[in-house]
Amino acid sequence: MGLFSKFKAGLAKTHARLTHEIKRIVTRSPKLTAESLEEIEHALIAADLGMAMTTQIVAAVKLAYESQGTAGLDYLAIARAEIEKSLSANKPGLCGVPGTCVVSIVGVNGTGKTTTAAKLAHLFQSQKKSVLLAACDTFRAAAIEQIKLWGARLKVEVIAGNYGADAASVAHDAVTAAQARKADYLFIDTAGRLHTKHNLMQELQKLHRVIGKQLAGAPHEVLLVLDGSTGMNALNQAREFHKAVPLTGLIVTKLDGTSKGGMVVAIQKELGLPIKFIGLGEQPNDLQPFDAKQFAQALFEE
Repeated sequence: MGLFSKFKAGLAKTHARLTHEIKRIVTRSPKLTAESLEEIEHALIAADLGMAMTTQIVAAVKLAYESQGTAGLDYLAIARAEIEKSLSANKPGLCGVPGTCVVSIVGVNGTGKTTTAAKLAHLFQSQKKSVLLAACDTFRAAAIEQIKLWGARLKVEVIAGNYGADAASVAHDAVTAAQARKADYLFIDTAGRLHTKHNLMQELQKLHRVIGKQLAGAPHEVLLVLDGSTGMNALNQAREFHKAVPLTGLIVTKLDGTSKGGMVVAIQKELGLPIKFIGLGEQPNDLQPFDAKQFAQALFEE
């Protein structure tokens, strides 16, 4: 399956909900009335596109209607163009530092952090990069075993400690190993933590300080994993994590099973954080680099 096909399949529920609703409104009321405009606004908000993006799209629709009337007016094409324009500032890819790029994967429990760390390792390994994984979710024995299983499956070395070990110590050892092996990337799976728990956030800050002392500038990337099915709740998580540990980007998972795919746009619009990757399925190669144009097409193109 090609990349656009993955986007299209993964965002099928969001696409169906949005296009069906907008077509229904336009078919019933070909002229752009205050009522139909309000309904379009509600449809966009219901897909979790957020207020800022919704306002931008509605303004573009009004402008097009005022200049050309209903003749040839394509609401879906206008929405697609506005979303693509808004997301095109995204900078794809990860850090281009010389030596090892250290990537810290953070997020709340249940977002798919451990799986995402493994899929990232697989993605860069497929690009002929040397990669290591670090099992720094030492609070859950299952997380350590899970990432070891992924490592064995993908033939990626995993640096791990025992259950209950100090996560910062494991991270220190992982950075040392990555430097010794001259790895291109080290992906660190951190413990899931509620963004409202101050003490857990302090532990994450400590882990990052230890890494920074071991290797100047590390972690070079701090990527927050968000569950796409949680919709706008993810925005609150992103805000709080960004306050505690400045984020460099976002990874949105589980988009293939939700009609709330618009939250990707809302978060990027509000926080200005680039979407680096999105998860469009369960297989290792279903984590894909984010592409603004293909995302916008998959949302709105027939």
